[in-house]
Amino acid sequence: MTLISRVLGLVRDVSISHVFGADVATDAFVIAFRIPNFMRRLFAEGSFATAFVPVFTEVKEKGSHAGLKELTSRVTGTLGGVLLVVTALGLIFAPWLAIGSAPGSLDDPHKLSLTVHLLRLTFPYLLFVSLTALCGGVLNSFHRFALPALAPVILNLCLIVGALWLSRHLAVPIESLGWAVLAAGVLQLAFLLPAVRRLDLLALPRWGWRHLEVRKIMRLMLPTLFGSSVAQINLLLDTIVVSLLIAGSQTWLYYATRFLELPLGVFGVALGTVILPALSRHHVSADRAGFSRSLDWGLRTTLLIAMPAMCGLLLLAEPVVATFFQNGRFTAFDSHMTAIAIVGLAAGVPAIALTRTLLPAFYSRQDTRTPVRAGVIALIVNMACNFALIALLFELWAPSAVRQLPWLEGIARVPGLHLGMAIASSISNYLQFALLWRYLKRAGVYRPQPGWGRHWLRIGVASGALAVVVGIGLWFWPWQQWTREPIAMRVWKLVGLVCAGGAAYLVGLYATGFRMRDLRELA
Repeated sequence: MTLISRVLGLVRDVSISHVFGADVATDAFVIAFRIPNFMRRLFAEGSFATAFVPVFTEVKEKGSHAGLKELTSRVTGTLGGVLLVVTALGLIFAPWLAIGSAPGSLDDPHKLSLTVHLLRLTFPYLLFVSLTALCGGVLNSFHRFALPALAPVILNLCLIVGALWLSRHLAVPIESLGWAVLAAGVLQLAFLLPAVRRLDLLALPRWGWRHLEVRKIMRLMLPTLFGSSVAQINLLLDTIVVSLLIAGSQTWLYYATRFLELPLGVFGVALGTVILPALSRHHVSADRAGFSRSLDWGLRTTLLIAMPAMCGLLLLAEPVVATFFQNGRFTAFDSHMTAIAIVGLAAGVPAIALTRTLLPAFYSRQDTRTPVRAGVIALIVNMACNFALIALLFELWAPSAVRQLPWLEGIARVPGLHLGMAIASSISNYLQFALLWRYLKRAGVYRPQPGWGRHWLRIGVASGALAVVVGIGLWFWPWQQWTREPIAMRVWKLVGLVCAGGAAYLVGLYATGFRMRDLRELA
């Protein structure tokens, strides 16, 4: 289901790039959508989900169904009440949110005005999608993963319809994407409510600030507001920094991150979602061996996907962007700018995926403080690397006349500096993973199972086979020639390279002795 969602997400981005290209309007929408999306991932899918699922699982395992229904009602009422206030404040202070998220827009009154208008359309999405995340957490705790994973399909379908149809009927075409986001929030919640009702857990929301379990969830949420979502905070701060760069940088970096969503969304997020209830169950039953086996399974499975995904993205960054995006108003220059960002971000794919697998090991034990330390350090390093690498690339690439300008004015005239931000993101992701791994080992709750050396060898050989096959394919089909060919031919060649590389990877695994039985199921 997550795979379907991510594929439609790619179709969505292709549709938007074809209709709108990469300009001031798309930059405004990226900013306007990123703010509620950031808050959704921070509050709903980040801190709330990681605090709610362990507590909900504990009540489910030890308490009664009536207590579980009461908890659901109280959490819904409390979360909904808080979010109503947050949404109202967001609508009122939209101009200040826009300025704070993209200070570079101050130099362009039209861009700032458009961003504020779009933000007022998209911000209520936070309320509906957060309640959708609550329903998803309830369903996941009962090991019903399909419907919550399928809900994002609705957002993608709404944005596709908005770009391809609604935009033709509005005076300001980009407004169609704002209305699409708002409609998607309502439809996603309506999609999951019947499934919650079938579990007999749908009840009228009630305020529960003093409810014991609700207070426990809130207490666990406080540190995870930062710790579990450092990547999202990095993304928000990156939005502020990239607004200072040349126009189009927001869109190039946004599209680059979208290509990472396929491997990270399908396997990184999905594995983290599946493993959190399992780890919570092992922790509640004091099954340390089962806890360690489940985490080990998650890490091995993550690496099996993350390593070839990294290799494929590094090798095929330019062909992928040229194939899917270079049409309509999206130019060859836009393709190149997006591709270099993919290269910088793709290097960090294994770190991001492994971090998303490690975090549930802390949250399932209701340890929400330890990841904060890793998050703080990674965030500081990311911001320091952002400015250091942007400054370095500016000195290397800027013409001498531009280097004589004031620094902020100069970096707004040199394309490609967003590559420094992509590399900085990868560096901070590896640092965060290393710190989490160190803390987890020191806590003594995870012991690697036998066979890790053999597992690494198999992945290395298989990834090497993938790189060789794809490299040969690119030698016969230089991607520079693709842009002069019809889109259907570009797709055919790209699919051929992806399938050949994937087949080489699987053959490499099989030749080194890997079998599906080597992946033990979650205990």
